Amino acid sequence: MINEVINNENLRKAYKKVVANKGAAGVDGKSVSELLPLLQENQVAYLFAIRKGKYQVSPILGVEIPKSKDKTRLLGIPTVVDRLFQQAIQQVLQPIFERDFQENSFGFRPKRNAHQALAKANEFINQGFHDIVDIDLKSFFDNVEHTILLDLIYKKIKCPLLMKWIRKFIRAPIQIKGKLVKRRKGVPQGSPLSPLLSNILLNELDKELEKRGLRYVRYADDFSIYVKSKQAAKRVGNGIYLFLKKKLKLPINKEKSGIRRPRSFTMLGFAFTSIYKKGTKGKYQAVVAKSSWKKFKYELKQITRKTNPVSFEERIKHLNLCIRGWVNYFKPASIFVKLKKLDEWVRNRLRYCIWHHWKKPERKRKNLIRLGVRQGMAYAWSRTNMGGWAVAQSSILGTTITKVRLAQKGYIEMATYYKK
Repeated sequence: MINEVINNENLRKAYKKVVANKGAAGVDGKSVSELLPLLQENQVAYLFAIRKGKYQVSPILGVEIPKSKDKTRLLGIPTVVDRLFQQAIQQVLQPIFERDFQENSFGFRPKRNAHQALAKANEFINQGFHDIVDIDLKSFFDNVEHTILLDLIYKKIKCPLLMKWIRKFIRAPIQIKGKLVKRRKGVPQGSPLSPLLSNILLNELDKELEKRGLRYVRYADDFSIYVKSKQAAKRVGNGIYLFLKKKLKLPINKEKSGIRRPRSFTMLGFAFTSIYKKGTKGKYQAVVAKSSWKKFKYELKQITRKTNPVSFEERIKHLNLCIRGWVNYFKPASIFVKLKKLDEWVRNRLRYCIWHHWKKPERKRKNLIRLGVRQGMAYAWSRTNMGGWAVAQSSILGTTITKVRLAQKGYIEMATYYKK
C-alpha cells in the first residue's frame, strides 16, 4: 500500500491540495511557495527513505489561535513536506475507511457538511425526540489514545511500512514557544490527517450508537443523541459516558455536557426555536445562536476599528471575507431582518473610519465639498464639536457616503448577499 501513497499521480494530487489550502510555515520556516523547489531537489531522497522506513518526520509547530474571546486553541502545523505526505496518505486511506463510516456522521467527509448535520438534528426534534443528550468531549484532539487509534487502522491497513509512517506522524513532538514537547497521545489539529483519524476513532462511537438503535448526529467530535424522555436520556447518557471512558479512553467535559430540551440546545453555532404558525405545534426551526451573533459582531467590530492601520480597500477586503463566510454558513437560518440592521451599523462604522482618516478640519471640508456638500455647510461640519461616532450617524455623512458609494468601494451588503 505504501506504493499507492507515493505514486506520482497521488503525490501530484496531494501537492495541488496542499498548495490550494495555503497555510502557515512549520518549524523549518518553509512556506507553501517553497514546496516545489524542495521536492525538485529532494524527492528522490524522500521516496528512498520512505521505502526503507527511514523517513524523518519533523516536529510540528504549536500555534495558539483564538477560540473565543478569552480562550485559545492549540494548532499543530506540520512542515509543508510533511503536509504533502500526510495529504497523500489521507487520499489513499479515506476511501477505504469511508465505506465503514455511518450515515449520521457528517464531519470531514466527502459530500457531507454541517448543514446536513443540522437538518438531521432538526428532523429528529420535529419527530418528537425532544430530550437531547448533549455530550462535549474534553479536549478531544489532545486525548486520543495512540494505541487504540493505531489498532483500528491496522485492522484495515496491514502494510507495516505505512503503519510505521503513520505512527511517526502522530507521535511527532510539538514545538511550543521554542521548546519541544513529547506527545504520547492526541492528534494535532491542523494536519491533513487529523480529521480522518478523528473519524476513524469516533466511528467506534457511531457503531455503538447504531447497535443500541439510537438516533444521533455527529459532526467530528460534536455529537448529540435524541430520545423521547428525560429518564431515557439519563440512561443513554450514562451508558455512552461509560463506553467513552472504558472503550475509547476519552474524557467528557461534565460542565458542558447534559440533557437539553430543543430551546436550550445549541449545535454547530445554531439554536432551535418553536415555529409559531397554525398547525406547527411542537415543531422547531434552526436559528443563529446568540453566541454566534455576538461573535460575528465582535469580528466585524475588530475589522472596522477606526484605529486599525490599514487602507480602506484592505479593510473592505477583510470585511467582505468575513461576511461571505459567515452568511454562507448561517444561510439555513432566517436572518435577513437582523442582517439589515447589522448592515446599518457596519456602514456607520465605515463612515466613522473615513471621517477619522480625514483627520484635519480643512481636509474634512474639502472632502465634503467633493461629495456635493455646499461650502458653508461643509465648513460648519468640518469644525463641529460633535464626536466622530455621532457625525458618522448624522445626515451629513449618511447623504454623502451613501450605500451606493460604499458598494462602489466594494462593500458587500450582508442582507443582499444573503438573498442571492
